[in-house]
Amino acid sequence: MTARPIMITLLGKPGCHLCDDARAVIERVAGELGVPWEERDITRSEEDTRLYWEQIPVTLINGVQHDFWRVDENRLRAAVEKLRASR
Repeated sequence: MTARPIMITLLGKPGCHLCDDARAVIERVAGELGVPWEERDITRSEEDTRLYWEQIPVTLINGVQHDFWRVDENRLRAAVEKLRASR
């Protein structure tokens, strides 16, 4: 069985300066490790808005919440590398 690729997701909203900071960190880590990432605007989903409004930016790895408010570059890198090694 082939392992599902690792996916980093940034949940944020327009005009969020912390989201801008998080995006820069995620772009750098994803680029260095060669993993895809995506960004999702929570204002486009009532459920995302309800769940994450107080926490944005939120970082998910394969759909599981990893961080919120700030993205720690070293912690994100370590989590992706650990997930990759466990496959």
